[in-house]
Amino acid sequence: MDRNTTGLALLEQLPPPLPADRIIALNQPKGDLHTTRSYEWNGWTFDVPPGVFIPGWTSRLIHERLLDGRIETRGRRYAAMGVGLGVEAVAAGTRGAREIHALDVHPQSVAAATRHYRRLVGERPDTAFLPAVSDVFDALPDAVQLDVVTFNPPAVSQTVSDDPDVVRNVCVGAPLIAKFFAQIAEKDLLASGGEIHLIASNTADLRALVQHAMDHGLTPRVDHLHDWRDGVLTFLFRITRDTPRSGGRR
Repeated sequence: MDRNTTGLALLEQLPPPLPADRIIALNQPKGDLHTTRSYEWNGWTFDVPPGVFIPGWTSRLIHERLLDGRIETRGRRYAAMGVGLGVEAVAAGTRGAREIHALDVHPQSVAAATRHYRRLVGERPDTAFLPAVSDVFDALPDAVQLDVVTFNPPAVSQTVSDDPDVVRNVCVGAPLIAKFFAQIAEKDLLASGGEIHLIASNTADLRALVQHAMDHGLTPRVDHLHDWRDGVLTFLFRITRDTPRSGGRR
């Protein structure tokens, strides 16, 4: 795949979703979601309350890049969408972000992320930690603009459980992606030179995802492609707005 491809050429290169039965088999939830667990990464330990998800390998592709600066947050205004356990917030705080908006629709996840941030990062004079329970960007004030957004959306295209916590974290699907990009555009959230890093696999409808971004004046490119050698391909998209909107806040 040509990593510089955009627009219709990119759409044509993206694979269709895997067969439904394969998607469902790959995304069966573990039976311990509603128990207290723990998680370790980068020498940090996180307590995991019931209903809060432990990050998987796909999430760690983002976490590694936040920590080492391939997704740069130092001195920048950053939103961790679906912050969950709070690993993204901790990595960005350690890196020295200017603002960290830790957003999740799940109150218990926001509470867990806040606890972990305060314990592992603490107060820093040049970093504002701003957690909020939010359906996409609904809780952000009107004046906010963002330099960096990361999102590992629950974009799996098949329903894999009737547990609302599993659905929330795995298989909300295309409507959430549509709302995400619509709010980016309608609220003029992306600052000049800003970037969205969104990760999804061919268990989702990748072409619909990219089309939603394009429909709102955004330009997706493939920043990283990971082949798990089991039929699953994971794409990390870097999404920008190459042409500033007239009348937007800059």
